[in-house]
Amino acid sequence: MSGRYPIVAQESSTETVVVNSRFVCRLGMAPTVEEAISFVRAAKLLHPAASSHAYAYRIGFGASIIDGCNDGGEPSGTAGRPMLAILQGSGLGDVVAVVSRYFGGTKLGTGGLVRAFGGALKAALDQTPRRERISRTQFGLTASYPLYERIGKLLEGFDCQILETTFDEAVHWTLLLADEDCARCGQAIADLTAGTARLELAAKLT
Repeated sequence: MSGRYPIVAQESSTETVVVNSRFVCRLGMAPTVEEAISFVRAAKLLHPAASSHAYAYRIGFGASIIDGCNDGGEPSGTAGRPMLAILQGSGLGDVVAVVSRYFGGTKLGTGGLVRAFGGALKAALDQTPRRERISRTQFGLTASYPLYERIGKLLEGFDCQILETTFDEAVHWTLLLADEDCARCGQAIADLTAGTARLELAAKLT
């Protein structure tokens, strides 16, 4: 998975109307399938009177993607699949969308449903701000005192957050590194310290 990718900046809700049927699209961020399904359940609770709840999600980004969709009671292929196709073309990762339909009394037909559910999601995407997600990994690092300033300068050249620095018989850092910088930073530290200091994996964060 890429270390950086676009996600929705905040949860949103958008409503469209097609031939008296109301389509309410809720759009949010979900880094796991479990969180996507929880988002879907929450949307259903918010709209208990809706006649259907179609959804689609994309978990991950780039080469590591989990896609899912469901028509939510609409005819097969008329809701979830069109919504997923739109998410696939949006450039977003870790995204989930639910479209709750309030039936207006007029059948839209297969083509009409595809356009209506797709249009509801497009309207939500157009109005929802995006931000960049950066995958990070937490490391520990220990070095001798003479290396303290040199390592500090080296870390300034990477996307690195120093969470904590402690001092006893040596200097100990707790670092949060962007995934795309982990390999380069680890090699740079090994080179600088002649192999006496190395990054030690602590936790994977996103």
